[in-house]
Amino acid sequence: MNVIKAVLVVAAVVILLLVVLWSVQRRLIYFPSPETPPPAASALSGARDVVLQTSDGLELGAWFVPATGTDRGVTVLVANGNAGDRSGRAPLARALSARGLSVLLFDYRGYGGNPGSPSEEGLARDVRAAHRYLVHDAGVDPDRVLYFGESLGSAVVTELATEHPPGGLVLRSPFVDLASVGRAHYPFLPVGTLLRDRYPLRDHLMDVHVPTVVVYGARDSVVPADQSREVARSAPRLQELVAVQGADHNDPALLDGRTLIEAVVGLADEIHEPS
Repeated sequence: MNVIKAVLVVAAVVILLLVVLWSVQRRLIYFPSPETPPPAASALSGARDVVLQTSDGLELGAWFVPATGTDRGVTVLVANGNAGDRSGRAPLARALSARGLSVLLFDYRGYGGNPGSPSEEGLARDVRAAHRYLVHDAGVDPDRVLYFGESLGSAVVTELATEHPPGGLVLRSPFVDLASVGRAHYPFLPVGTLLRDRYPLRDHLMDVHVPTVVVYGARDSVVPADQSREVARSAPRLQELVAVQGADHNDPALLDGRTLIEAVVGLADEIHEPS
């Protein structure tokens, strides 16, 4: 009887732990900065603040950064990773702008002082609001938009691309799906069963037939490098696979490093003028 009681206690503890993990899992996925970023012009010369309208009635803060170098006629829609806010991507926007690319930085719901709480469905609505702003409000030709996704943002823009194909797609530190990343860090948990938000990046990418560049850090401790390489193998139109040697997930080399910027510019130059 003591053995049976012990087993029941252990089982109860495990079930309680799983229930707790189920209820708080989004706190382990999303790490928003709640503060509202400063005005765009104070962070990036020539940038302006814009407001995005989501399909479920939220208003999201964003910055539009025009090209400052010789204008290549391409606009980069940047989807952030799971932490911080758009101000942390200012160095990326500055570097791309200097190379002749316009940039839209935006924050998801719950990030950067925005209302709402992040979820897979919510982020899908948010990135569509960003796309809608560029195409319908700013008048950018959809074929002259390049999607740039950072880590979690790679899954966000890849899903967007299944409905609204861009001129090109840059995936920085992409993963196969969220469960695969979870299993790499928590091999003792039934991650695939617990997850609400799944982000099946590789599955979505198989339906995206646009020029694609994958950039990853060779020493990434968050998204295993082999996952990014697997994503690249799944791309129907892989343009380039770029390994940034010695780089970990959040290193400056993967924010605005020369290799990363050259990869984005190179793909932008492959986007031909509309006929």
